[in-house]
Amino acid sequence: MLTSIAGKSVIVTGGSKGIGRGIAEVFAAQGARVMIAARGEAAAQDTVAAIDAAGGTAVWHPTDVADWESVQQMVAATLAAFGRVDILCANAGIFPQVKMVDMAPEDWDDVMSVNLKSSFLCVKACIPVFEAAGKGRVVLTSSITGPVTGYPGWSHYGASKAGQLGFLRTAAMELARYGTTINAVLPGNIMTEGLAGLGQEYLDSMAAAIPLQRLGAVADIGNAALFFASDEAGYITGQQIVVDGGQILPESVDAIGEI
Repeated sequence: MLTSIAGKSVIVTGGSKGIGRGIAEVFAAQGARVMIAARGEAAAQDTVAAIDAAGGTAVWHPTDVADWESVQQMVAATLAAFGRVDILCANAGIFPQVKMVDMAPEDWDDVMSVNLKSSFLCVKACIPVFEAAGKGRVVLTSSITGPVTGYPGWSHYGASKAGQLGFLRTAAMELARYGTTINAVLPGNIMTEGLAGLGQEYLDSMAAAIPLQRLGAVADIGNAALFFASDEAGYITGQQIVVDGGQILPESVDAIGEI
């Protein structure tokens, strides 16, 4: 697909499940060596085993993306395992649903730390490596929720995802001196473990609101991240791409029926 990915070293935060696992598997299938940076050992080891079984290369390092020391250790572990860090996919995120009236200030802070602060910490930790190499790639996993749409219970999540795009634009200018690009993927409704338990009726109702009439696959996000990380995308930075099957396009659900 994109031959420039083969042999590269990529960190995928939150890479043990959901969209992060999809990103990790897509990169591994293209010959990248993948560092799964995540907290949960069981899920991370399962992802590593699946990638290994498919002929890819992956390792796991326990990482708290909201902690500066832990993030620095993540980069050091990647250098120890692969000798380089070419690509950072800052994907880790949480999305607890709670309306503002019931939200504690600590709830807000937790989401901001894991979703937004971590983007800064992970990029900052990789800068010395990118500077030494004279090149690098960063891909943020943002969301349509916040930058484009809203949903009750996700004011903190939406703010964190919109905040990533504010960070992105200045980061693109600051990283340019290191030959490094940074871009963002904004997923819509993607089929993950978290959605699977909601029941088929609910999933069907979600799909009905999307022009393509289906939920996205984690590989759809992985493929977009793969492009941004490639040499072929070397002149693209500070940009974002929505991957949502057209979800944000209709003015109303009625518009879908007119297709």
